[in-house]
Amino acid sequence: MAAPAPTSEQDDDPAMAGPDERATHRRCIVSGETVATRRMVRFVIGPDSNLVPDVDNRLPGRGLWLSANRDMIETAASKRLFAKAARSNVTVPTDLADLVMDLLRRRCLNHLGLARRAGLVTTGGEKVRAQIAAGRVAVLLEAADGSPQERRKFSALAPGAPIVDAFTSSELGTALGRDNVVHVALAEGRLTRTILDDAARYGGLRSPSAPITTARHTTNHRVDPSLS
Repeated sequence: MAAPAPTSEQDDDPAMAGPDERATHRRCIVSGETVATRRMVRFVIGPDSNLVPDVDNRLPGRGLWLSANRDMIETAASKRLFAKAARSNVTVPTDLADLVMDLLRRRCLNHLGLARRAGLVTTGGEKVRAQIAAGRVAVLLEAADGSPQERRKFSALAPGAPIVDAFTSSELGTALGRDNVVHVALAEGRLTRTILDDAARYGGLRSPSAPITTARHTTNHRVDPSLS
């Protein structure tokens, strides 16, 4: 008999799902849909009954999972779905969606700094163009406060690469140990895939008027199949 689809109740019971399935998918407590965990946010209940976002998926305890979308988180909070799923009283922060968004922003930028130390990062317009020409670019990061015209130029140069434009030149610079950075190229690597996944989650928590990426078509996330 096939193993049952994993749910939030099954999160910490290895007997309830196969190892591959259990590691990669959970059921959203709002929509009921089974979603890849890299597109979700995990929450746990602390010993004081406070709800704690676990964007790193590391905290002990039974996990409650939501699709990484502002509407999902706000619905779960307003309809007391965390308490229902946990079968206990739960204290939910009033600014939960903003809290999760900030945690994901910090996680993205922290991983960008780690990617620099791992040798996966190239900055500066000319150097990034050279990396594109050499076929060594998996993801482009463009400063949100940079020139839209320049952004379109780089997008045209690397049509197969996702473009993340969620962060300002100052935020990118701080993460990379510089004053301001406008153009960033990431080479293929585990950290690059992590940054792209986290950028997609962060995009789901931001305002609909501020998309996480630019693409030829209107979406919040364009994924290069080689990174999936």
